[in-house]
Order: sequence, then C-alpha cells, then structure tokens
Amino acid sequence: MMQPRRNTGESIMQILVEVPASLPDAIQCTPQQFIQEAKLAMGIKLFEMKRLSSGMAASLVGMSRVQFLGELHRYGVAVINLDDDEIAEDITNA
Repeated sequence: MMQPRRNTGESIMQILVEVPASLPDAIQCTPQQFIQEAKLAMGIKLFEMKRLSSGMAASLVGMSRVQFLGELHRYGVAVINLDDDEIAEDITNA
C-alpha cells in the first residue's frame, strides 16, 4: 500500500510480515525493537547484495548513514564491499 510520507511528499510502501507474537520474547526484545532489528537486517542484506547504497539502506532503516555503517559489523558485513575487479579498477584509476 503506497502512502505519501508526512512532510516530504515522498511515497512510502508498507510491507506486512506475519510473525508469531512470541518471536520478540524469544529473542528477548520488545515488539518495537524487533521491528527495528528486522528493518536493519533487511537494509544490511540489501546493501550487502549491492541492491541499495548505504545511504538508501540507512533511509530504509530510519537512521543516519554513519549509524548504518556502524551497524554493519554486527552482521559481519564489510563497510567497503568491493570485488577483485572493482579493487583492480580503483588501483588503475588511482
């Protein structure tokens, strides 16, 4: 369902995910903490897959880019995620 975002005019999309009500308790957090953790996991995974930039992923999660980059280590994701070809290209262009 698309709705205009308040104050920005930007459209947003809501995703409904059904999970057992006991899940937040199982991982020892509140329902709101669980929602934030799920959004963070989704943002980090999309960043890792190079589907979103760090800025776009941070926006998805609702945090600053610096905060988002600081969370990557918790998921074992490198801040700089270049493959061998990209590294060689950067060296050539240096």
